[in-house]
Amino acid sequence: MISLAKTILIVDDEKDIVEMLKYNLQKEGYTVLVALDGKHALEMSIKLPDLILLDVMLPELDGWEVARRLRGDRKTSQIPIVFLTARTNETDEVVGLELGADDYIVKPISLPKLMARIRAVFRRKEARAQQLEMDVIRIGEIEINRLNYTVHIGSREVVFPKKEFEILAYLSQHPNQVVTREMLLNAVWGGDVYVVDRTVDVHISKVREKLGRFGEWIETVKGVGYRLKEK
Repeated sequence: MISLAKTILIVDDEKDIVEMLKYNLQKEGYTVLVALDGKHALEMSIKLPDLILLDVMLPELDGWEVARRLRGDRKTSQIPIVFLTARTNETDEVVGLELGADDYIVKPISLPKLMARIRAVFRRKEARAQQLEMDVIRIGEIEINRLNYTVHIGSREVVFPKKEFEILAYLSQHPNQVVTREMLLNAVWGGDVYVVDRTVDVHISKVREKLGRFGEWIETVKGVGYRLKEK
């Protein structure tokens, strides 16, 4: 049994398969939603299920089009999709995966295999979420994105040159901790590059200036270094 109920949307027009899947998924502790055609699937996706089991051959809209629209909508673009279909052609599987599906399972269904593949999709989703948390740092109204080197204060983007960005990111990764000048020098410039302590101080001053009223969050610890402390 899973500890926290996740919601799975089953999209299939074969009612016997739907009932079988619904029964077994509920036994595993999942909350189950059902749609019998492609149009209804898009309507149900507004509920933002944690995963969608999607057949390809559907009334109204086929599974390809449903997946295309889900991936094209910002609200539903991150919902994992697992195609569950009788179409065994390798080309179909390639099409499904290129549309952004997380997995492609061919009927007839092996329930133990299906449950294992669903758990694997959820594990990958959680791993991506954890990575995103590492790459996007939020402290109060400040958001630091280490993937694209951007800083937002509220809705406003503030441009930081590379070294200033790296100093801010490093301090943000160690909130409420005293960070010495030597630690910053090694993290930002590297241990093999000779840079005087005064260089760090100048960059800190520029970071504070760009942060505006949040600049005071970077405290000077005399004789040691700096500490980013959210007020």
